[in-house]
Amino acid sequence: MGSALTRSSPFWRLVLAVALLLAALSGRPALAIYPERMVRIVVPFAPGGGTDAVSRTLAHEMEKDLGKSILIENKPGAGTIVGTQAVATSKPDGYTLLMGTFANAVNPSLNAKLPYDPHKDFAAVALVARSFNIVVVNPKSPVRSIEDLIAAAKANPGKLTFGTFGPGTSAHLAGELFKDMAKVNLTAVPYKGAAPGITDLIGGQIDVMFTTVASAAPLVESGQLRAIAVTSVERSPAFPQLPTVAEAGVPGYAAESWYGLFAPAGTPRDVIDRLNMSAASAAQSEAFRKLSINEGLVTVALPPEALDRYFHDEEERWRRVISEAGIKVE
Repeated sequence: MGSALTRSSPFWRLVLAVALLLAALSGRPALAIYPERMVRIVVPFAPGGGTDAVSRTLAHEMEKDLGKSILIENKPGAGTIVGTQAVATSKPDGYTLLMGTFANAVNPSLNAKLPYDPHKDFAAVALVARSFNIVVVNPKSPVRSIEDLIAAAKANPGKLTFGTFGPGTSAHLAGELFKDMAKVNLTAVPYKGAAPGITDLIGGQIDVMFTTVASAAPLVESGQLRAIAVTSVERSPAFPQLPTVAEAGVPGYAAESWYGLFAPAGTPRDVIDRLNMSAASAAQSEAFRKLSINEGLVTVALPPEALDRYFHDEEERWRRVISEAGIKVE
């Protein structure tokens, strides 16, 4: 949080002004002319989901800072590959951006051949926020804690089931990581999204889900689901009573989703810096704070280098889980 505030402070705006002056004196294109027209953020998911909501809120706040409209273009398909490829082949001028997510870090391990290079074809802009999943069970279940879940799984190897949003999704990999680190055997049951999985969890057809906060929070509040833990590194301010999976019995466990802006490789550094500062400011807005509570976000708003390192680390971490679990996308 401190980094974001520092980067949007008057000091950093002074640094940006000095950079503009130096750019002008050196004969490089002046950043002052960017943006001259509408900016487009490609969201590689259908409208209405969490990524769409985060992108639209961020774009609305960035518009105020940049002084130009920002269009959200939804390009779902092939597990985010369609939208991601569209940005990879776009002109590197700062007018076409990608809202990258957890899927971008796992796709290289799930797909033998991608139509783009996840590192060479993109330039990191800003790590906007991280998010976590929440472990939920049926309120009638005897499982009331992570310790109970582990005990039940060990007593009935392979018989307990956990719902996923499909192979390689955050709900799936969070469950696979839990199996690996807790040394238990749970059976994954894939669904076409969170809603049908939660419906079956409420109905007693499956035993547990490592689902998103947005999909589960209202049902937890109404008593239709029981939350037993969060998958984040630290406890969430939104659910202070819930332990993390790590502190509840699986030391070192953490499974996060995230949101980060990328531009096509070759985008001028001064344009990237301008976008980064705008995103950092937008992520500190009141509108984004309200969204963060609903979506279970931890706002970070970090610089390009931080997103680049985080992306590499996430890619390597999930590569091991995917390989050991033998996960494949058909």
